[in-house]
Amino acid sequence: MWNLSFGFFGVQIAYALQSANISRIFATLGADPHQLSFFWILPPLMGMIVQPLIGKWSDRTWCRLGRRKPYLLAGAIVAVLVMVFLPNAGSLNLSTAYLFLGLNAAMWFGLFSLIFLDTSINVAMQPFKMMVGDMVNEKQKATAYSLQSFLCNAGSLAGYLFPIFFTWIGIKNVAPEGVVPDSVIYSFYAGAAILILCVLFTFFKVKEMPPQEYAEFHGIDPKTAEEKPSEGLFSLLAKAPKTFWTVGLVQFFCWSAFLYMWTYTNGAIAANCWGTTDVASADYQAAGNWVGVLFAVQAVGSILWALVIPKFRNLKTAYVVSLLVGAVGFASVLLIHDKYVLFGSYFLIGFAWAAMLALPFTLLTNALEGSPYMGSYLGLFNGTICLPQIVAAATGGLVMSLVGGSQAMMLLLAGIFLVAGAACVSLIKK
Repeated sequence: MWNLSFGFFGVQIAYALQSANISRIFATLGADPHQLSFFWILPPLMGMIVQPLIGKWSDRTWCRLGRRKPYLLAGAIVAVLVMVFLPNAGSLNLSTAYLFLGLNAAMWFGLFSLIFLDTSINVAMQPFKMMVGDMVNEKQKATAYSLQSFLCNAGSLAGYLFPIFFTWIGIKNVAPEGVVPDSVIYSFYAGAAILILCVLFTFFKVKEMPPQEYAEFHGIDPKTAEEKPSEGLFSLLAKAPKTFWTVGLVQFFCWSAFLYMWTYTNGAIAANCWGTTDVASADYQAAGNWVGVLFAVQAVGSILWALVIPKFRNLKTAYVVSLLVGAVGFASVLLIHDKYVLFGSYFLIGFAWAAMLALPFTLLTNALEGSPYMGSYLGLFNGTICLPQIVAAATGGLVMSLVGGSQAMMLLLAGIFLVAGAACVSLIKK
């Protein structure tokens, strides 16, 4: 189980660098705070398109390299290449050239880089969840996904801390207007190197089951396993088990909440703790580094809570407790003006994140046990992660206007979303 998920550590470093620094990068390139949520539409939109296709194609792939591993390796290679280019968007003398929709050329370069980065991360990430569904038995799945959650958050911890670490060792954390600081650029370089090494470890250490062994393991007709699944994605969606939809409803509220966190934490703590909204100031960039520290604290909370989740006798109880604790963490951010006290808030938010990474996939893959369409369903299920982020990102600017332009208020709304998600857990029938 460790070898099966170890590459997820590297993939999550890339994802953490993206989630903690995208708002900072685009604000530095000149984006208005009301525009920030729009940049967050692209990552989930690409995931919603790519992951069902990866699931469908990998369900039909039985080759010498494996069933899911070829996609894992291809996604990692593209992600590494894009991670080298994205943070340099402001260093290409494009900031003064405005094209259309009020975005300068540097922001358009960053947008296209972000599209490729998130697409490749999605391609690399999804096979890990599929391989657990393929190769781990029902009793061990909660443990396997919790271990994946542990490695995921350990990777997040590293990714979140890279900018402040490089600043601490003397790399510049400020840059000319419109240019991303070297501390962020070096963080992406380091993350790219670790990503490819970790993925290669899993690629060479894990041997996927051939069709005959897969059929025996899942107790299905060997002929069924050898046949290439032929049903279309829309047909599968119409036949999805009820668990797919009820867990998906919980996911809608949870992922909307975390989209708000990734988008608005930087501006919220810059205003609350540093008293600034000037993105070119040293204080704003210092707040950007502190976002990485807070997200690292969240990752620590997630790591520790991921070890506790399998000890709950009832997974739904674990789900509800985790989301409610996370809601308290979000709501408290509005009231706190000391950057160190925020440690407590983000530690509690980590409880919800750990549950979101482990429990939905445990509940769904158990409901799909033995299905030849495991990858397709997990890819479709990613829509319950992507769609809420798209909705939250598309409406974020309007919602922020309704709450007086306060980015801290957006985090309070995130807490309310988690409470709604916890209430919907009661609809899940195992």
